[in-house]
Amino acid sequence: MASTYDFEARTADGGTVPLGEYAGKVLLIVNVASKCGLTPQYEGLEALYRDDKDRGLEILGFPSNQFMGQEPGTDEEIQEFCQTTYDVTFPVFSKIDVNGPDADPLYEYLRAEAPGDWGPHLGPFYERLKEVTPAVEPGDIKWNFTKFLIGRDGRVIKRYEPPVTPEEIKADLEQYL
Repeated sequence: MASTYDFEARTADGGTVPLGEYAGKVLLIVNVASKCGLTPQYEGLEALYRDDKDRGLEILGFPSNQFMGQEPGTDEEIQEFCQTTYDVTFPVFSKIDVNGPDADPLYEYLRAEAPGDWGPHLGPFYERLKEVTPAVEPGDIKWNFTKFLIGRDGRVIKRYEPPVTPEEIKADLEQYL
C-alpha cells in the first residue's frame, strides 16, 4: 500500500528529495501561493514549524499557480518571497500542478486518500470560490493553502480546506507529535 514516503519532490534548485527522508515525522503538506488572500497563512505555518519541528513536525510547501495565477513567479522568486516576507524556514519546493492531467503524483495520491470536505459550511469562502473556479472533479484541490496532515507512518490523517488556519490545526497536531 502506498504512503507519502513513496514519492519524491523537486526542490526549488532543481534537485529531488525522496519524501522517505521524512519517515517517522508528522508532515503538514500545503499547496502555497504568494499572491493570494490566504498568503498570510505562511506566518502561522512558520510559527507551527518553529514551535514543533523539534517534536517531529515537518511542513512541506508546494507552490502552485493553478488558482487565478496567484503564484506566477519562478522558483527562485518564490523562495526569495518566502524568506524575505515571512522568514520561512520550512522547505518550499518547486512549483507544481496539484490538479488536472499534469498533477504531481504526490498530489494525485493525497487527493485520493483525503477527498476533502468541500461545501456550504465553509460559508463565504465556499460561495466566492463557486463563482471564480471552474468545475472541478470530486477530491480536487479547490484553492491555495489546502493542507494535508500526514502521520509518522506516511499515511494521510486529515485534509483541511483552505480557510482552516494553521492555528486551528494546532490541536490536531498535538495528538500526533
